[in-house]
Amino acid sequence: MSVIEKQARPLCFNKLRVRFGERVVLDDVSFDVNPGEVVGLVGHNGSGKTTLLRVATRVLAAESGTVTLGGTSTKDFGRGELARALATVPQDTALPYPFTALEVVLMGRAPHQPLLGLDRPEDLVCARAAMQRVDIEDLADRSIQKLSGGERQLVMFARALAQDPEVLLLDEPTAFLDLRHRIDLLAAVRERVNDGGSALVVSHDLGLAARVCDRLVLLAGGRVVAQGEPALVLQPDVLAQAFGIEADIAFAPDGSLLVVPHLGGAARPKTGDGTGSFGL
Repeated sequence: MSVIEKQARPLCFNKLRVRFGERVVLDDVSFDVNPGEVVGLVGHNGSGKTTLLRVATRVLAAESGTVTLGGTSTKDFGRGELARALATVPQDTALPYPFTALEVVLMGRAPHQPLLGLDRPEDLVCARAAMQRVDIEDLADRSIQKLSGGERQLVMFARALAQDPEVLLLDEPTAFLDLRHRIDLLAAVRERVNDGGSALVVSHDLGLAARVCDRLVLLAGGRVVAQGEPALVLQPDVLAQAFGIEADIAFAPDGSLLVVPHLGGAARPKTGDGTGSFGL
């Protein structure tokens, strides 16, 4: 499988503001994803996490603010150039056509191919290596439409690996995975980062995010309300305000942080007043 040819460039979100009609979804959002780190993006449902990934890949346009890669606005990148830099694993892994799993993974090689877009021998080698890395070689000839949600998620992750980007953008990448494949996928993410890449991972599993990520960015009401090392972000008072829950913070024998929510009686999180404001 190919290796990142050069160290990833910093991916920077600068004062992003995104509006859907009268609703402000992201407001004054700023943070960086630096080479060699995994950054976790956490927050309640509707806090703007997926929207931010879509702005990064130019699926959505921001009302104001910028996304830069290595100091250059992503608006100035050609489509192929941006696809060689950023690869996304989306929440929705359904596809409208019955491609085989191998064909889907090969799609990740498209940004690297000549204009005719024909698969080259090296593309097939890279795609099969990506499938082997996530242990899905046996799915190669099966229709993507006949796979389980977890299997589709692994296929999409293998496609992102085959794409060989500088930055992985992962939207709930382990949501449908069993424990073994969850651990293996996250290990593969860490390998990419250790090879000089970087990753931005959206997660609702705070304990998992704390274990895997070097830094966390907490969104609430469309704003960044905390960012930093997991132990600094995942504080009981911050979680109470951002999620409307009471939780205890504990540590596992290996030193990793655990978030233990109290069951029942949780208040609703503060999600803003429709203008992007948040009472913190």
